[in-house]
Amino acid sequence: MDAIITEPLALYIHWPFCVSKCPYCDFNSHVREGVDQAAWRAALLADLAHEAALLPGRTLGSIFFGGGTPSLMPPATVAALIEAAGRHWRFAGDIEITLEANPSSVEAARFADLAAAGVNRVSLGLQSLNDEALHFLGRAHGVEEGLAALATAQRHFGRVSFDLIYALPGQSGEAWEAELERAIGFGTGHLSLYQLTIEPGTRFATLAREGKLTPADPDFAADLFELTRERAAAAGLPAYEISNHARPGEESRHNLTYWRYGDYAGIGPGAHGRRGSRATLRHRKPENWLGAVQGSGHGIAGEDPLDAVTQAREAILMGLRLNEGLDLARVRAAGAGEAIDADAAARLERLGLIRREPARIVVREAGMLLLDRIAAELVGV
Repeated sequence: MDAIITEPLALYIHWPFCVSKCPYCDFNSHVREGVDQAAWRAALLADLAHEAALLPGRTLGSIFFGGGTPSLMPPATVAALIEAAGRHWRFAGDIEITLEANPSSVEAARFADLAAAGVNRVSLGLQSLNDEALHFLGRAHGVEEGLAALATAQRHFGRVSFDLIYALPGQSGEAWEAELERAIGFGTGHLSLYQLTIEPGTRFATLAREGKLTPADPDFAADLFELTRERAAAAGLPAYEISNHARPGEESRHNLTYWRYGDYAGIGPGAHGRRGSRATLRHRKPENWLGAVQGSGHGIAGEDPLDAVTQAREAILMGLRLNEGLDLARVRAAGAGEAIDADAAARLERLGLIRREPARIVVREAGMLLLDRIAAELVGV
């Protein structure tokens, strides 16, 4: 594992609170009427110190502030956490410090202070450039407010990304192509472009079951996927991951750590982490996490050892998402032996779906639409 350990570490900081009930939260316990900011800052710093003591001597390549509404975190807390991270670890010379934000005027008004605190990249959840679609998706902002927030972000941050969802019910190919061209025209160096997926247990799944929502035809969705990759690449934003597009050098370094199966420290309520061969999980409910930190100095709810087979499987499933392909050294580093089914790999290569190289396996363009099936076949463990 030495080759993996020398790579930059990523830090994820989860801020769980929203100012009111909102559609961005995964669970309503995120909503609090009042937050003791001093207590929360102290707890986050303590949780960070605990994790840093278990990952000494590392270089930090990225910090990501995510969660409920992290753009409403007090800038002084953001600055304190960045400063503390710099004391615990060496910063990479080009460290990426990203903050996830909803495109609202309330949050955009704080961008200048957050930039001054040390944030150098923002990721905006625009979701759509169509008001009707935003209403369907349950978003609180409208297109005008979202684009105003984007403009503000571009004034204050050196790097800006935003996301859009396509293959919506009733969306035509022409409508998506026009929306994509408009999005590209805003000039950001990174775009996350996701197809709508109907996950079990969601509102969309209920609507589909009741016949109130008709998902996009799979063949049509596949056409949109190909169109998206072609148009983005032609505009200088090639896909570097199945749903993420960037100008060369503008890729999300933080997310690349996940996809390359590197180590990342996760602090704050519900935060996941991966420390060598162990998966970490913080207490999910904010009060439980805070109580744990105040009582024992950290918010860890569990640490699960990952056996070699699990690590190899996870590395394969993550690495195949990347256009650079799966680094086979990462699979071997897990100690799982020959984790990739050689017969399946040969068959998939003959079909033109993957390309095998001495150091990696790359999913070809024709295989990206079948990524889940390809990954399942290659994982011969």
